[in-house]
Amino acid sequence: MNEYLNKYFTTGEFAKLCNVKKQTLFHYDAIGIFSPELKDDKGYRYYSYQQFDIFNVITSLKEINMPLKEIKDYLDNRTPNTLVELFENKIIQVDNEIENLKRIRKLMKTKIAITEKACSIDYHNISLEFLDEEYLILSKSIENKSHQDYSRIVSEHMNYCNLNHLNSGHSIGAMISKDNILKGVDENYSYLYTRLDTSNNVPFPFTKPKGLYCIAYHRGDYRLINKTYKIILNFLKDSNLNIGRYSYEEFLLDETSVKGYDKYITQILIEVQKNN
Repeated sequence: MNEYLNKYFTTGEFAKLCNVKKQTLFHYDAIGIFSPELKDDKGYRYYSYQQFDIFNVITSLKEINMPLKEIKDYLDNRTPNTLVELFENKIIQVDNEIENLKRIRKLMKTKIAITEKACSIDYHNISLEFLDEEYLILSKSIENKSHQDYSRIVSEHMNYCNLNHLNSGHSIGAMISKDNILKGVDENYSYLYTRLDTSNNVPFPFTKPKGLYCIAYHRGDYRLINKTYKIILNFLKDSNLNIGRYSYEEFLLDETSVKGYDKYITQILIEVQKNN
């Protein structure tokens, strides 16, 4: 190699150092976004170490989904001011993406915990536990609604939760009133709800009260859940307990982890009070 070129890197060497294919460098050169510092008479390309920084910037912008055409437009018109403006805007984008990835990670961790719990519980067991209060976002009332109104209410609830990034990995829950439980559960639920980790600065969250709860599990088609409620009512009668205002239902296993309604697991939490 010519002694003058000792401090330069061939295309293969530069590609290896940057962990890219040589074809990437050829493509960047062809579209005018990044070219070698030198080309000899035989067409060989040579890159300098001073080019590492700009190549890393191009790679970083590409990794945050900035199109090559926009990267080229920036490079063709770059100034210190345009660099600062571009990077400040991209930092906002990166920060938003980090928060989004954190939410996705949290959702996955929650799903893991719920699924592991579902795989270890005794579905036939009915227990009584004192639970702390929890915050919920409720839908509008879905009692005695037409299909059209029900669909609209569900859509509004889902859209609100999605826009405010409230989905943390728990399934959409359903609340049913004491009166409807005693009549016989026939899908006449009062509200849908999304569980919050905290009040999340969401206006007017519903507080599921702390207190004594009966905890039971329905295995199988959720449309047949009234069978399990009958068992729970007998348990409460034998335990000298009354139902409180609401029952809260959430899927522990659903289409996310199992195939078919017969494999579903629904957790039922019923507010209870001791008889006087």
